[in-house]
Amino acid sequence: MIKIDNLDQYRNPLITRYASKEMSFIFSDNFKFSTWRKLWVALAKAEQKLGIEISDEQIDEMMSHVHDIDYKMAKNIEKEVRHDVMAHVHTFGAQCPLAKPIIHLGATSAYVGDNTDIIQMREALVLIKKKLVNLMNEMASFALAYKKVPTLGFTHFQPAQLTTVGKRASMWLQDLYFDYLDLDYVLTNLKLRGVKGTTGTQASFLNLFEEDSQKVIELEKLVAREMEFDEAYDITGQTYPRKIDVKVTQVLSGIAQSMHKMTNDIRLLQHLKEIEEPFEKKQIGSSAMAYKRNPMRSERVAALSRFVVNISHNTEDTASTQWFERTLDDSANKRLTIPQGFLACDAILDIGINIFQGIIVNEEVITKHINEEFPFMITENIIMEAVKKGADRQVMHEIIRVLSMEAAEQVKRYGKQNDLIERMIASDAIKLTEDEIVEIIQPEKFIGRSHEQVEFFVNNKIKPILKKHSEWLGIKTVLKV
Repeated sequence: MIKIDNLDQYRNPLITRYASKEMSFIFSDNFKFSTWRKLWVALAKAEQKLGIEISDEQIDEMMSHVHDIDYKMAKNIEKEVRHDVMAHVHTFGAQCPLAKPIIHLGATSAYVGDNTDIIQMREALVLIKKKLVNLMNEMASFALAYKKVPTLGFTHFQPAQLTTVGKRASMWLQDLYFDYLDLDYVLTNLKLRGVKGTTGTQASFLNLFEEDSQKVIELEKLVAREMEFDEAYDITGQTYPRKIDVKVTQVLSGIAQSMHKMTNDIRLLQHLKEIEEPFEKKQIGSSAMAYKRNPMRSERVAALSRFVVNISHNTEDTASTQWFERTLDDSANKRLTIPQGFLACDAILDIGINIFQGIIVNEEVITKHINEEFPFMITENIIMEAVKKGADRQVMHEIIRVLSMEAAEQVKRYGKQNDLIERMIASDAIKLTEDEIVEIIQPEKFIGRSHEQVEFFVNNKIKPILKKHSEWLGIKTVLKV
């Protein structure tokens, strides 16, 4: 029989290769089960305050054992009872003999399970928000630094009119700005599942407080306050509405969509040698082709982003197929989708920050590409200036059309440089001097309001966010691999 040890078992690469320790901790057993215990303490405190016979000694005993969880005992009990919450109730009770009779009093499993899920998502959203703000900060600096640097625009990945390096980056940044607004809304409106009982009616607590509805209302408020929430959801079944998971994962999906689009552009630009990811001194691009500098960071973002985008479909399916007050076909799915969605999103933001902290712009290559395509783009301006000096527009159009075809043939058939500008300067039929033509064709004159758009957007939309969260700024990311 083969002996299987830990190295022979599957290990999640989101933990071992990609996500941060901070995000991994939020979805760890220690965070989860210590939060269960904090919720039991919060319930006991609230019940005591509202008149239930619970002593300070019982609460103190529970508080002293919030973190020292006997996982072996819990595992063994769960094997017998096939119920994770009751396994931990018994384990907690074994450690807290005084408090054992009142642990989980009036509650259902969803009290600890669902409330902890909400708490984990809140903590994870805060961490995602922190990293998103740091990425926006790096990108805003980049956009401002290159706001006036002309570059070829592309439509259909075919050369188009000029834009600037910074303007293009501001398009990426605006997508993430939209994601920030969505994240902020969802996080601000996230509520605790609360103290609702088995089917959400609070019947058990109404019975506990001898039909005093006001005490049941106050109980939920006290628990929410103890867990640092302003309020709980007004209506639930046994679980909080699974639409909440949809809203959360759609935020993660939105970030992933933006990151995928941005890093796709970076990959294409690296192919053009205009922009490059950081490339470390001993980094290897290919095991066979020693010269290669692959955009592995952007490719990794693309791979993880597709994973995150597709995770949101799981929560949508789950929300649409729930039965009445609860069904358990959400549980196993949630154990996978919610943590892994956050872990992957955390990773892509770390990689994004890393990219922009070391991104390389090859301005000479950008200028070279402009010079190869730009002459065709400025022909209309040459025609207009010649007409201003008395030329016939239709005649000028035909002259420049012929010169353009000749120049294009040199480029396409013989692989030579685009010499249309030189041909126009040399043409006796075009009544413009060399200086006049050179003055007309300065790339900076063809970028429109690009730099003004960048300045306005960054100053009015991004900087207020950065100022609001200034204490978060300064993350330096080091990738595991």
